[in-house]
Amino acid sequence: MSVYAMADLHLSLAGQNKSMEIFGGRWQDYVNKIEKNWNRLVCESDSVIVPGDISWGEDINSCKEDFIFLNNILNGTKYILKGNHDFWWDTAAKMTRTFEENKFDKIKIVHNNAYICENYIICGSRGWFTDDENAHDQKILKREAGRLELSIQAAQAAKKLNINNTREIVAFLHYPPVWNNYICPEILDVLERGEIKRCWFGHIHNIGTQKILKYNNIEFALISADYLNFTPVKL
Repeated sequence: MSVYAMADLHLSLAGQNKSMEIFGGRWQDYVNKIEKNWNRLVCESDSVIVPGDISWGEDINSCKEDFIFLNNILNGTKYILKGNHDFWWDTAAKMTRTFEENKFDKIKIVHNNAYICENYIICGSRGWFTDDENAHDQKILKREAGRLELSIQAAQAAKKLNINNTREIVAFLHYPPVWNNYICPEILDVLERGEIKRCWFGHIHNIGTQKILKYNNIEFALISADYLNFTPVKL
């Protein structure tokens, strides 16, 4: 049983008319690429972390076809986080109820919580990506930093349940806390205080070759679907 990750599926199977194929290049026929590459690697007993931008649906009822694809067609248990285009995202209680009603039993929500996945404990939040000092952005950033902290605390609590637990806590974000000349001190501070050593993120597209980043002893890795050529990467 293995753990994989890939962000930014950008599914549009329910008639949202927002297929990423309009961008051409790697995005051409991307849904078939996702299915083929995913199921070639991932077994039903495996787990896949999907940190954001999952479906273009405007609400949870308008993206059921995308969730059918995610739950029934793609192998493994999926652990999903919110992205900036996941407008369908609602309260955890409402999403859980909708998933249960539709028998989407292989989708788990990462939101102020954490999960044990094989040799890892996964946690995270959407994060935020801005260098704007306006009050609205700062409010969102503070909220996302708080959610990340709650998720890391949940992961630490799970680790403490067993004194011999050697599982690594790995954080996932949709927005990058570090990219080129951009850094987000508020998110980095939470990661550092939580003693996170690896953080994986999506959101960034149209990147050819990008080495794994290191900042303050934290290793950051980009896992957006087009960057990975629509092939989940193993932790």
